[in-house]
Amino acid sequence: MTKVTVTQCSCQLGKATSVFKTPLPVSTIQLLTISRVIRTGVAPHSYCLISAVVRIPQTQPGMCSVIRPVKPVQRALSLTLRLRAAAGGSAQDRRLRPAVRADVGPLRASCRSYCSAMSRTDGLLFRQLFELESSTYTYLLADTESKEAILIDPVLETIDRDLKLIRELGLNLKVAVNTHCHADHITSTGLMKKRLAGLRSAISKFSGASADILLSEGDKISFGKHHVTVRETPGHTDGCVSLVSGDQSMAFTGDALLIRGCGRTDFQQGSPQKLYKSVHEKIFTLPDQCLIYPAHDYLGQTVSTVGEERTFNPRLTKSLDEFVIIMNNLNLPKPHKIDASVPANLVCGIHEV
Repeated sequence: MTKVTVTQCSCQLGKATSVFKTPLPVSTIQLLTISRVIRTGVAPHSYCLISAVVRIPQTQPGMCSVIRPVKPVQRALSLTLRLRAAAGGSAQDRRLRPAVRADVGPLRASCRSYCSAMSRTDGLLFRQLFELESSTYTYLLADTESKEAILIDPVLETIDRDLKLIRELGLNLKVAVNTHCHADHITSTGLMKKRLAGLRSAISKFSGASADILLSEGDKISFGKHHVTVRETPGHTDGCVSLVSGDQSMAFTGDALLIRGCGRTDFQQGSPQKLYKSVHEKIFTLPDQCLIYPAHDYLGQTVSTVGEERTFNPRLTKSLDEFVIIMNNLNLPKPHKIDASVPANLVCGIHEV
């Protein structure tokens, strides 16, 4: 029987969080929506089910107790699952293979998840964390041997959660880096430096913000035997950077490239022409299978790939002229926290904290 293995995948139900580590037969989980399936490249016939809604029966032994008091409709969880289909598998296995397209719309779910199973690099610990109010993703990467770690785009409201996880995992956080000067939330890097001795902050030298490390094209941020490389990707702001893992298996694209979208270009030195060039020259030139981890998502999506975005992104598959017209006519309201966030983030997030 095909197994669906949930590997340290945490699902948030309100304030209750549960971690499942037990392989579960497909027959015990009701798949409600499948929004995307991609080839992981880990091994033959190994696939990653991206953003699925599942229902887990109450009666399953070993499942967390926090599900039991929750109404059935609230037990629909947004999970990141890894499927390992046996060679020559069943019809269900073949239906989920990348050669077959599933015509399912994007996942929309109120709950969010983070998962440790999405890194394909040996010796790399990886966590994707979510902040609900601004829909911001924070990323924790660490070397499993030295325990040195970096944190990407931390949010002030979740500083206690992030520090608790770092302590639990026994990590030595070396650098907290922002992909740009955010307008929708205040970074926690300034306050985190006060609570973690030796922690350094980092941001692009073109951001106009203060930090211990001012980043430029090609700079490397190292942690243990691993590193991420800076690629300057201006357009959303002048100081936007994307961070690419050493083996180019992952790219943390900030607000430059989102899943089936991109950052706005109508404030903070925004330029649709610069953004189009940045994405096409600095991100779309990465390998097709490189995983894209953005700074935000508003539809419950957690990850994409360079190949997917190059093919399906509704804005960035257009010509430059068409893209400029789209971006100049979005007519979006300004972020409601911009007046507080930008001044605070220019001084490492410690303004009036």
